[in-house]
Amino acid sequence: MSGMFITGTDTGVGKTMASAALLQRSRARGVPAVGLTPLARGCELGPEGWRNQDALALLAASTPRPSYSDVNPYALELPLAPEIAARRAGVEVRLEVLEAAYNRLHDQSKFVVVEGVGGWLAPLSASLEQLDLVRLLHVPVVLVVGMRLGCINHARLTARAIAADGARLVGWIASHVDPDMQCQDENFEILRARLDVPCWGRLPHSTEPDPQSLGAHLAIPNPAQ
Repeated sequence: MSGMFITGTDTGVGKTMASAALLQRSRARGVPAVGLTPLARGCELGPEGWRNQDALALLAASTPRPSYSDVNPYALELPLAPEIAARRAGVEVRLEVLEAAYNRLHDQSKFVVVEGVGGWLAPLSASLEQLDLVRLLHVPVVLVVGMRLGCINHARLTARAIAADGARLVGWIASHVDPDMQCQDENFEILRARLDVPCWGRLPHSTEPDPQSLGAHLAIPNPAQ
Protein backbone atom coordinates (compact mmCIF):
# COMPACT_ATOMS: atom_id res chain seq x y z
CA MET A 1 0.00 0.00 0.00
CA SER A 2 1.16 3.51 -0.83
CA GLY A 3 -1.54 4.97 1.39
CA MET A 4 -4.96 4.50 2.94
CA PHE A 5 -8.18 6.48 3.20
CA ILE A 6 -9.77 6.91 6.63
CA THR A 7 -13.53 7.31 6.68
CA GLY A 8 -16.01 7.19 9.54
CA THR A 9 -19.51 6.20 10.46
CA ASP A 10 -20.25 9.90 11.00
CA THR A 11 -18.58 13.18 11.85
CA GLY A 12 -17.01 13.43 15.28
CA VAL A 13 -16.20 9.73 15.62
CA GLY A 14 -12.44 10.11 16.01
CA LYS A 15 -11.08 9.94 12.46
CA THR A 16 -8.32 12.44 13.23
CA MET A 17 -7.36 10.59 16.40
CA ALA A 18 -7.29 7.29 14.50
CA SER A 19 -5.33 8.81 11.61
CA ALA A 20 -2.72 10.31 13.95
CA ALA A 21 -2.47 7.01 15.83
CA LEU A 22 -1.89 5.20 12.54
CA LEU A 23 0.87 7.66 11.67
CA GLN A 24 2.52 7.12 15.04
CA ARG A 25 2.18 3.36 14.72
CA SER A 26 3.85 3.48 11.32
CA ARG A 27 6.66 5.62 12.73
CA ALA A 28 7.18 3.11 15.58
CA ARG A 29 7.61 0.36 13.00
CA GLY A 30 10.19 2.36 11.09
CA VAL A 31 7.89 3.32 8.22
CA PRO A 32 7.82 7.11 7.57
CA ALA A 33 4.26 8.29 6.99
CA VAL A 34 2.51 11.62 6.58
CA GLY A 35 -1.09 12.75 6.92
CA LEU A 36 -3.38 14.46 4.44
CA THR A 37 -6.73 16.03 5.24
CA PRO A 38 -7.93 17.22 1.82
CA LEU A 39 -10.62 19.57 3.06
CA ALA A 40 -10.81 20.99 6.59
CA ARG A 41 -13.59 23.18 7.95
CA GLY A 42 -13.75 25.38 11.02
CA CYS A 43 -10.31 26.86 10.35
CA GLU A 44 -8.96 29.87 12.23
CA LEU A 45 -6.99 32.72 10.71
CA GLY A 46 -3.51 33.23 12.16
CA PRO A 47 -0.20 34.82 11.15
CA GLU A 48 0.49 32.00 8.68
CA GLY A 49 -3.00 31.86 7.21
CA TRP A 50 -6.00 29.60 7.80
CA ARG A 51 -5.24 26.67 10.09
CA ASN A 52 -7.29 23.73 11.32
CA GLN A 53 -6.61 21.90 14.58
CA ASP A 54 -7.21 18.43 13.11
CA ALA A 55 -4.85 19.15 10.23
CA LEU A 56 -2.24 20.43 12.68
CA ALA A 57 -2.57 17.18 14.64
CA LEU A 58 -1.83 15.18 11.49
CA LEU A 59 1.07 17.47 10.69
CA ALA A 60 2.54 16.94 14.17
CA ALA A 61 2.25 13.16 13.80
CA SER A 62 3.84 13.09 10.32
CA THR A 63 7.38 11.98 9.55
CA PRO A 64 8.94 13.92 7.91
CA ARG A 65 7.12 17.22 8.53
CA PRO A 66 5.65 18.45 5.24
CA SER A 67 4.26 21.90 4.56
CA TYR A 68 0.84 22.74 5.98
CA SER A 69 -0.56 23.50 2.53
CA ASP A 70 0.20 19.96 1.40
CA VAL A 71 -1.32 18.39 4.51
CA ASN A 72 -4.44 20.55 4.15
CA PRO A 73 -4.91 21.87 0.58
CA TYR A 74 -8.38 23.32 1.26
CA ALA A 75 -8.66 25.17 4.60
CA LEU A 76 -12.16 26.59 4.99
CA GLU A 77 -13.42 28.92 7.69
CA LEU A 78 -16.98 27.82 8.35
CA PRO A 79 -17.68 24.58 10.29
CA LEU A 80 -20.32 23.43 7.83
CA ALA A 81 -20.86 20.52 5.47
CA PRO A 82 -17.95 20.51 2.96
CA GLU A 83 -20.06 21.46 -0.04
CA ILE A 84 -21.65 24.39 1.80
CA ALA A 85 -18.40 25.58 3.42
CA ALA A 86 -16.63 25.61 0.05
CA ARG A 87 -19.51 27.42 -1.63
CA ARG A 88 -19.61 30.09 1.10
CA ALA A 89 -15.85 30.59 0.70
CA GLY A 90 -16.11 30.81 -3.08
CA VAL A 91 -13.78 27.84 -3.44
CA GLU A 92 -13.93 25.15 -6.11
CA VAL A 93 -12.64 21.83 -4.83
CA ARG A 94 -10.63 20.20 -7.62
CA LEU A 95 -9.34 16.65 -7.72
CA GLU A 96 -6.11 17.63 -9.50
CA VAL A 97 -5.18 19.87 -6.54
CA LEU A 98 -5.71 17.00 -4.10
CA GLU A 99 -3.83 14.56 -6.30
CA ALA A 100 -0.86 16.92 -6.58
CA ALA A 101 -0.71 17.32 -2.78
CA TYR A 102 -0.90 13.55 -2.32
CA ASN A 103 1.92 12.98 -4.80
CA ARG A 104 4.15 15.54 -3.10
CA LEU A 105 3.54 13.91 0.27
CA HIS A 106 4.10 10.44 -1.17
CA ASP A 107 7.43 11.53 -2.64
CA GLN A 108 8.55 12.56 0.85
CA SER A 109 7.40 9.55 2.85
CA LYS A 110 6.17 6.79 0.51
CA PHE A 111 3.07 6.29 2.68
CA VAL A 112 0.15 8.70 3.15
CA VAL A 113 -2.79 8.49 5.55
CA VAL A 114 -5.70 10.42 4.00
CA GLU A 115 -8.42 11.52 6.40
CA GLY A 116 -11.83 11.83 4.81
CA VAL A 117 -14.56 14.33 5.69
CA GLY A 118 -17.44 13.28 7.92
CA GLY A 119 -18.99 10.00 6.82
CA TRP A 120 -18.41 8.08 3.60
CA LEU A 121 -21.28 9.68 1.69
CA ALA A 122 -20.56 13.28 2.66
CA PRO A 123 -19.76 14.93 -0.71
CA LEU A 124 -16.64 17.02 -1.22
CA SER A 125 -18.48 19.38 -3.54
CA ALA A 126 -21.54 19.57 -5.77
CA SER A 127 -19.80 17.34 -8.30
CA LEU A 128 -17.27 15.33 -6.25
CA GLU A 129 -17.73 12.41 -3.90
CA GLN A 130 -15.08 11.07 -1.55
CA LEU A 131 -15.18 7.92 -3.68
CA ASP A 132 -13.78 9.97 -6.58
CA LEU A 133 -10.68 10.75 -4.54
CA VAL A 134 -10.28 7.13 -3.39
CA ARG A 135 -10.47 5.92 -6.98
CA LEU A 136 -8.03 8.56 -8.19
CA LEU A 137 -5.45 7.71 -5.52
CA HIS A 138 -5.99 3.91 -5.74
CA VAL A 139 -5.99 3.52 -1.96
CA PRO A 140 -7.91 1.11 0.29
CA VAL A 141 -10.37 2.31 2.93
CA VAL A 142 -10.28 1.96 6.72
CA LEU A 143 -13.51 2.59 8.65
CA VAL A 144 -13.51 4.32 12.04
CA VAL A 145 -16.58 3.27 14.00
CA GLY A 146 -17.72 5.69 16.68
CA MET A 147 -18.71 3.41 19.55
CA ARG A 148 -22.01 4.84 20.73
CA LEU A 149 -25.67 3.92 20.55
CA GLY A 150 -26.54 3.14 16.92
CA CYS A 151 -23.00 2.22 15.90
CA ILE A 152 -23.88 -1.28 14.72
CA ASN A 153 -26.36 0.01 12.15
CA HIS A 154 -24.12 2.89 11.07
CA ALA A 155 -21.07 0.66 10.68
CA ARG A 156 -22.87 -2.01 8.66
CA LEU A 157 -24.54 0.55 6.41
CA THR A 158 -21.22 2.30 5.79
CA ALA A 159 -19.41 -0.96 5.05
CA ARG A 160 -22.12 -1.90 2.56
CA ALA A 161 -21.96 1.52 0.90
CA ILE A 162 -18.18 1.28 0.52
CA ALA A 163 -18.50 -2.18 -1.06
CA ALA A 164 -21.37 -1.07 -3.31
CA ASP A 165 -19.23 1.80 -4.58
CA GLY A 166 -16.48 -0.61 -5.56
CA ALA A 167 -13.93 0.65 -3.02
CA ARG A 168 -11.85 -1.80 -0.98
CA LEU A 169 -12.47 -1.84 2.76
CA VAL A 170 -9.47 -3.45 4.47
CA GLY A 171 -10.10 -2.89 8.17
CA TRP A 172 -11.98 -1.03 10.87
CA ILE A 173 -11.10 0.72 14.11
CA ALA A 174 -13.36 1.02 17.15
CA SER A 175 -13.27 4.52 18.60
CA HIS A 176 -14.83 4.77 22.06
CA VAL A 177 -16.22 8.28 21.79
CA ASP A 178 -18.99 7.80 24.37
CA PRO A 179 -17.58 6.81 27.77
CA ASP A 180 -21.12 6.23 29.07
CA MET A 181 -22.12 3.80 26.32
CA GLN A 182 -23.72 0.70 27.76
CA CYS A 183 -22.62 -2.80 26.73
CA GLN A 184 -19.50 -1.60 24.92
CA ASP A 185 -17.89 -5.01 24.74
CA GLU A 186 -21.08 -6.67 23.52
CA ASN A 187 -21.50 -4.07 20.78
CA PHE A 188 -17.87 -4.51 19.79
CA GLU A 189 -18.24 -8.28 19.52
CA ILE A 190 -21.36 -7.92 17.36
CA LEU A 191 -19.47 -5.61 15.03
CA ARG A 192 -16.49 -7.92 14.88
CA ALA A 193 -18.78 -10.80 13.93
CA ARG A 194 -20.76 -8.83 11.33
CA LEU A 195 -18.09 -6.80 9.53
CA ASP A 196 -16.19 -8.80 6.92
CA VAL A 197 -12.79 -7.15 7.54
CA PRO A 198 -10.47 -7.38 10.55
CA CYS A 199 -10.55 -4.95 13.43
CA TRP A 200 -7.26 -3.06 13.68
CA GLY A 201 -7.82 -2.06 17.29
CA ARG A 202 -9.89 -0.24 19.90
CA LEU A 203 -9.07 3.36 20.79
CA PRO A 204 -10.12 4.21 24.36
CA HIS A 205 -12.02 7.36 25.21
CA SER A 206 -9.72 10.26 26.08
CA THR A 207 -10.33 13.95 26.74
CA GLU A 208 -6.73 14.70 25.74
CA PRO A 209 -5.78 11.99 23.24
CA ASP A 210 -2.08 11.29 22.71
CA PRO A 211 -1.44 9.76 19.26
CA GLN A 212 1.72 8.02 20.42
CA SER A 213 0.04 6.13 23.24
CA LEU A 214 -3.06 5.47 21.14
CA GLY A 215 -0.93 3.97 18.40
CA ALA A 216 -0.05 1.15 20.80
CA HIS A 217 -3.70 0.08 20.71
CA LEU A 218 -3.52 -0.65 16.97
CA ALA A 219 -2.36 -3.79 15.22
CA ILE A 220 -2.17 -3.06 11.51
CA PRO A 221 -0.58 -4.60 8.42
CA ASN A 222 2.90 -3.30 7.59
CA PRO A 223 2.35 -0.42 5.12
CA ALA A 224 5.67 -1.29 3.49
CA GLN A 225 4.36 -4.71 2.47
